[in-house]
Amino acid sequence: MKVKTVELKDNKAVLKIEDTDVYFVNSLRRIMLAELPKLAIDDVIIYDNTSALFDELIAHRLGLIPIPTDLQDLNFRNECKCEGKGCPSCTVRYTLSKEGEGVVFSGDLQPEIPSFAITETQIPIVELTKDQRVILEVEAVLGRGRDHAKWQGVLAPRYSMETTIAVDKKRIDDVKAFIEELPKDLVELKGDKLDLKDPSKIAMLESYLDKNKVDFITINKDPSKLMFSFETDGSMSAKAALQESITILTKKYEEFRGLLKDL
Repeated sequence: MKVKTVELKDNKAVLKIEDTDVYFVNSLRRIMLAELPKLAIDDVIIYDNTSALFDELIAHRLGLIPIPTDLQDLNFRNECKCEGKGCPSCTVRYTLSKEGEGVVFSGDLQPEIPSFAITETQIPIVELTKDQRVILEVEAVLGRGRDHAKWQGVLAPRYSMETTIAVDKKRIDDVKAFIEELPKDLVELKGDKLDLKDPSKIAMLESYLDKNKVDFITINKDPSKLMFSFETDGSMSAKAALQESITILTKKYEEFRGLLKDL
């Protein structure tokens, strides 16, 4: 397997993976969606709420706020030495108290431990008028996407196969006429191949081919060469999410191998 980093930012990564199988990359994608742990607000205690929103709506919005997650320092509550009572090793607490006209943002959540300060500070929770207030306390715990969407730290992990677009040389006039009907700058004819200027628009080209029942242009996909990309919600970096997902996938393969030995 060959892996090349095409793009790596705090919350986004694009990888080119060659000499592999689709099932492997899809397994990694599923791990990111369902198995990768992250912090999310799970318990909300509202002491006072005179805003226009019900308590349940505010609690729902709080649950979707990205909470900074360092998996090296955290345990699942049901696996912690505190036996689920909620200690600093498994529970992160925040308080929020705001009164008067203005918007309550995610950055108004004050952490019990400074290192867990909210990084995505401009997410609106509720708008208050002059005489309204919100006072509450919350607890964030580790969870997985398979349990609830609020514990999904990776957004839209996806992959696409490397494509080549061949044309029928004997019908080159038909090809040129068809290209004239396409949106400008979608494709370019180079010899006996079409060059798609923006690979992300392959679906657009396919729709035009299907709609016009074109049989003189063929799209070939190579399942051994994939472009894999994903983004995070800000709770962890793209690099950390990728590394942890690979670790989880490796453990699952090892567990499966052990089960096979017992057959």
